[in-house]
Amino acid sequence: MSGRRGSNPAIYFLSDYGIADEFVGVVHAVLHRLAPTSTVIDLSHLVAPFDVQAGADLLERSLPHLGPGVVLAVVDPGVGTARRAVAVAVESVDGPQWLVGPDNGILLPAADALGPVTRAVGLEARALAIGRTASPGPAGATFDGRDLFAPAAAHLVLGEDPSRLGPDLDPTTLVRIQPGSGPVASRPDLSNPSGLSGLSAEVGWIDRFGNAQLRSTPAALSDAGLAPGDRAVVSVRSDDGSGGPPTAARWVGAFAELGPGELGLMVDANGRPALVVDRSSAARLLALAGPGTVIEITPAPGPAD
Repeated sequence: MSGRRGSNPAIYFLSDYGIADEFVGVVHAVLHRLAPTSTVIDLSHLVAPFDVQAGADLLERSLPHLGPGVVLAVVDPGVGTARRAVAVAVESVDGPQWLVGPDNGILLPAADALGPVTRAVGLEARALAIGRTASPGPAGATFDGRDLFAPAAAHLVLGEDPSRLGPDLDPTTLVRIQPGSGPVASRPDLSNPSGLSGLSAEVGWIDRFGNAQLRSTPAALSDAGLAPGDRAVVSVRSDDGSGGPPTAARWVGAFAELGPGELGLMVDANGRPALVVDRSSAARLLALAGPGTVIEITPAPGPAD
């Protein structure tokens, strides 16, 4: 995602703005005016309103597939407050890779996936006064996507000097999403009738098909005593700590390997464990309340098929 001259980098735009109002279109218009030769690619604008964790997860899933350019990510419940606006750089073989957005944790999971943050710049309103970034319309206190982040992204995608956007910041002071909204640690000794090991993990994302991606890894499943082809028992842990009814599941490699209504466990397209049902919804089958729901998975007693 380099903004080097001589290339034609894109701006990758993510927000919780929705598509019913003019917000996305107006940001597109600003970007087109300031960087008319740069393509703007919409990752999503249907992040749940104010859900910084969901935005961070979506951005982290998307990042490996993005080409040269600048990420513009705006899920910003703190807009108009003292929260910082930032541009974050990660060094790569193509030069600095920039991510622009509020300093509320949305950027760092994706930045960490690229490599250590090498530079952070605090964006200031004076960025609007930089020649080509001067806005013809009034600025406001509640639309930094239009008034601050979009001009900064355009400035960077054109390969301009980041120092003109604001002061350098200590990268170690950047905000990270607080523990408790992320993964639940694996627990090798879950209480279960078979006495076998197991895994406890949060649901991180439920897609439109009802597949429930877990905040875990295939390695954690292996550490929990599971292997491809194994059967498992899946339980939903409620807010009061009690367990939901257990559901049998099977670790498969494709949706079509499952029988009608059968719950599957698979490694999804993003390399994360997910609970799935062929041509139906795992979220509905398990009555999942949404992201953050804790799932417990234990190996089923007896040999795998």
